[in-house]
Amino acid sequence: MTPPNILFVTLDQFRADALSLAAHPLVETPHLDALARHGTWFANHYAQAAPCAPGRAALYTGTYQMNNRVVANGTPLDDRFDNVARMARRAGHQPVLFGYTDQGVDPRLVDDPSDPRLSTYEGILPGFEVGLDLPGHSRPWLEWLDALGYHVRDAGTMLASEAERPAEHSISAFLTDRMVEWLSRAEHPFLLHASYLRPHPPFSAPGEYATRYAPEDCPPPVPATPEPDWLHAALLRHPLTAGPTDPGKVARMQAQYFGLVTHVDQEVGRLLAALDELGLAANTVVVVTSDHGEQLGDQGLREKCGYFPSSYAVPLIVADPRKPAGQVVRAPTEAVDVLPTLSELLEVPVPLQCDGLPLTPWLEGEDAADAWRRAVHYEWDWRDTLIPRGEFPWPTDRRLEHCGLVVQLGARRAYVQFGNGDALGFDVAADPTWRTPIEDPAVLLAEAQQMLAWRAQHTERTMTGYLLREGGIGRRPPEPAGDLVVSRRGGTR
Repeated sequence: MTPPNILFVTLDQFRADALSLAAHPLVETPHLDALARHGTWFANHYAQAAPCAPGRAALYTGTYQMNNRVVANGTPLDDRFDNVARMARRAGHQPVLFGYTDQGVDPRLVDDPSDPRLSTYEGILPGFEVGLDLPGHSRPWLEWLDALGYHVRDAGTMLASEAERPAEHSISAFLTDRMVEWLSRAEHPFLLHASYLRPHPPFSAPGEYATRYAPEDCPPPVPATPEPDWLHAALLRHPLTAGPTDPGKVARMQAQYFGLVTHVDQEVGRLLAALDELGLAANTVVVVTSDHGEQLGDQGLREKCGYFPSSYAVPLIVADPRKPAGQVVRAPTEAVDVLPTLSELLEVPVPLQCDGLPLTPWLEGEDAADAWRRAVHYEWDWRDTLIPRGEFPWPTDRRLEHCGLVVQLGARRAYVQFGNGDALGFDVAADPTWRTPIEDPAVLLAEAQQMLAWRAQHTERTMTGYLLREGGIGRRPPEPAGDLVVSRRGGTR
């Protein structure tokens, strides 16, 4: 059987609820809806971290932030980690990137201190061939706009003014055009990573999409609690994360975001149509997800920050033409599940480093709920957002390690553990807006114990599955739970 191609699509900063199939009252996403009908929609899916580099590190390596330690845009990704591109190569696929991966180079591999890779977090994930490198400066797109006769300025200005130009001249359309051209001459099998910037800010939808949705029709955001905790209060004061306080400005922000969502849905539709026209659709697995979400005014915030689910709940759609269609999975799934899922679809071993679980049983139409996780976890580190740089000298001052949190979100409760020892709990069954705190110490203790068990079970595992014995290295065999096995040297394991 011919190995399947993989189309791996990321839509940056895409909220899980910004889909018409998720019953959004306004936004329209007909192409993603159709893709879900041909595959499996994971309706309770979460990113692992924010912002872009931490979220993508978890997605690309299948590891939690507590293990990969990419805590900010600019934290290097340790080269020891396996990743989606390296895995694709082992499977005999050509891994090609169009867009960006935002993964900083491991500085221990760079001999020249003037190497430009040491000055940016917008590096390329090791293993990828580059079809089109489109990082923050967006130079290829700007050069194309210049050739079209536009007065071109910096990337930020041109992105913020996309409403002034037709949609076919947008950065999303530019990326799709280049991928369609590449597909017409692609070698098989391939793993094509289509990394779209939108609906990431600045919120200026292109062309007709800028007026697609009226601000007055946008649903009101989740309001902030009248008495925010210390971190929430700090985020409400910070110029990067504080949302507009004027309801009209919030609605205008939402309208542009939803316009960007519908436009990038259209571009994904163009890409899928190209697969069909080129005769590739029947042998291509399509995976669509995001690196993180967007607050969009919820809890009075914007961007991706804090512990609220708007920043972490993201779409995941997997359409494999060989598997059942039209499935909806509401069990809790995570970004770290994507890499082990791709491993099984490509028929290569799941990397030992993976914290996630293959979603293959769900794709096959099985109900795996009995053996599945009961909660999702995600992490956020704010040392690069709220702390002035250089204030805490490393390595003697470790207060920066206090600047992090992890969330445990189940069907009934949300628990937030801070690196400084503080904790919060919310009754999300009674109040899904996260404005009803849990005051019972016994309930909080039970949540903390569950989180401690989660951390213990997901401590770095790469070598723990091996034993060095006579006859060479071997995998540790399964043993009865609770038994202590005495080694030949008199120790226990």
